[in-house]
Amino acid sequence: MTPIVSVRELRKSYTRGRVEALRGVSFDVSEGEMFGLIGPDGAGKTTIFRILATLLLPDSGSATVDGLDIRRDYTALRHRIGYMPGRFSLYPDLTVGENLHFFASTFGTTVEENYDLVRDIYSQIEPFADRRAGKLSGGMKQKLALSCALIHAPRVLFLDEPTTGVDPVSRREFWQMLGALRRQYGISVIASTPYMDEAAECDRIALIQDGAFLTTDSPADIVRAYDKRLWAVSSDRMHQLLDDLRAWPHTETAFSFGEAYHVTVTSDARPDNLRQFLENAGHRDVAVAETQPGIEDCFMALATPTSTPSV
Repeated sequence: MTPIVSVRELRKSYTRGRVEALRGVSFDVSEGEMFGLIGPDGAGKTTIFRILATLLLPDSGSATVDGLDIRRDYTALRHRIGYMPGRFSLYPDLTVGENLHFFASTFGTTVEENYDLVRDIYSQIEPFADRRAGKLSGGMKQKLALSCALIHAPRVLFLDEPTTGVDPVSRREFWQMLGALRRQYGISVIASTPYMDEAAECDRIALIQDGAFLTTDSPADIVRAYDKRLWAVSSDRMHQLLDDLRAWPHTETAFSFGEAYHVTVTSDARPDNLRQFLENAGHRDVAVAETQPGIEDCFMALATPTSTPSV
């Protein structure tokens, strides 16, 4: 089956080539698939979206969306996609209703014609249709932006860090709305996020760092491929703990993970030996336990050389 999005060897540099934003990125997205770009700020996610949305030309490489070339067919392509930038980009002085009608008219359609597509999302903010968009809460702005991106019935939806700065409840609701859209209308979605826990919402993900993909697979298969010994370690002196963990000869990497440090260790490491080492360094209430990796652990393992521990 022909992919609905196909990207081959995209490269892009800024400041006259001194900043390499993309370094030969390639991937395909199937029709109806939820594909995630997972990585920190500055990894190249936004550059990918701007290129696919025909707002930016790559230095080299090629890409097609729904069979249309990003260079040759950019005018027609813009009618096939919905794009939600990372920053709120609607008109703050227009009301909720005026924004939605404006974006519908821009694409030669009406709110009434495609209302069924946005009904479940827009109905939650419709009681505030006369409120200026700039006065909405973060979660309501998010729902309005998604409604405006969908009102012309796009085939592919590009979402650049759509949940950044939004409360946890609204984040969860947003991903539930996306899931419902895919099931009901078969829309393909490419979404980026710096939140590793959101990777589980995607069919496949690409872990991206410094303009290059570290790996591309389903979240479950990426976790399954993790082959390191991973411990969760805590003590009564958490600030000092990181330095002492790095000083232990059997530590490969150590980084913060919630209320503990996640530590990868050599094959001959023993929990009792680490516990004794830390107690000798003045730590009390030392807890050392094997733990299961998540996407963040996998990202750190791929992005961080074992010889250079990272926070």
